[in-house]
Amino acid sequence: MHFSIFLFGLCLGSFLNVVIFRLETGEEMIKKRSHCMECGQTLAWYDLIPLVSFLWLSGRCRYCGNKISWQYPLVELATGLLVVSIFSFQFLTLRLSVEGSLVSGCLLYVLCSLVVIFVYDLRHYIIPDVILFPAIIVTILWRSLESLLLLGGIDEIIGRFSLYFFSALGAAIFFLAIILITRGKGMGLGDAKLAFLMGVLLGWPDILGALLLAFFTGAVVGVGLIFLGKKNMKSQIPFGPFLIGGTLTMLFFGRFFLEWYGGYYF
Repeated sequence: MHFSIFLFGLCLGSFLNVVIFRLETGEEMIKKRSHCMECGQTLAWYDLIPLVSFLWLSGRCRYCGNKISWQYPLVELATGLLVVSIFSFQFLTLRLSVEGSLVSGCLLYVLCSLVVIFVYDLRHYIIPDVILFPAIIVTILWRSLESLLLLGGIDEIIGRFSLYFFSALGAAIFFLAIILITRGKGMGLGDAKLAFLMGVLLGWPDILGALLLAFFTGAVVGVGLIFLGKKNMKSQIPFGPFLIGGTLTMLFFGRFFLEWYGGYYF
């Protein structure tokens, strides 16, 4: 069962690679056949088997011999692992019903969006609104459905949803304040919008843990790159990947992290 889910995740990751590259080029996402980014040759089905084709071809195009980006297998592998996590970890009980399947489907869409945003921001220093805004809408839908499934009273449902909404609003305002103070040099509006998505997805206090992780890992990586001579004090480093890394950590391991970090769960 888990292996079948993992294979599905690999195929989904292969499609996400198409989305990432075609967001940049503006090509049709669905109708246009996959092709080599260097020579333009249309790829056969056996050139597109997730992970396997990359390894079989030694990371090179069958037709022109140019190197294939490591992004392809890494995105496929990461997506496969995320899909397995959704269906076998903390969301196991919800997925066993029709309503739960819908909830898991919403979460799957949001996590796929985070994968696309992670890679796109890492490559282009841009968080694409065309991916981010639908993810926010679907996350709100997910939290609404989850509240309806887990809670009975309307007051409890409103209270639970309000917790997520105000977490999102607070996170976004925090980043907007940084943008105003640094005059846009420290953060971008894309980070503030991504922080809103994080708040709806995580709620309180998990959003706090995600931000702590993001700033800590961002600082460590930034200092490391400066030490290695890859960056200097004025260089830009995309912050979206660190925010997403913190989000995924808290989404799956939030309770353990907060208990470890604070000595108790807030």
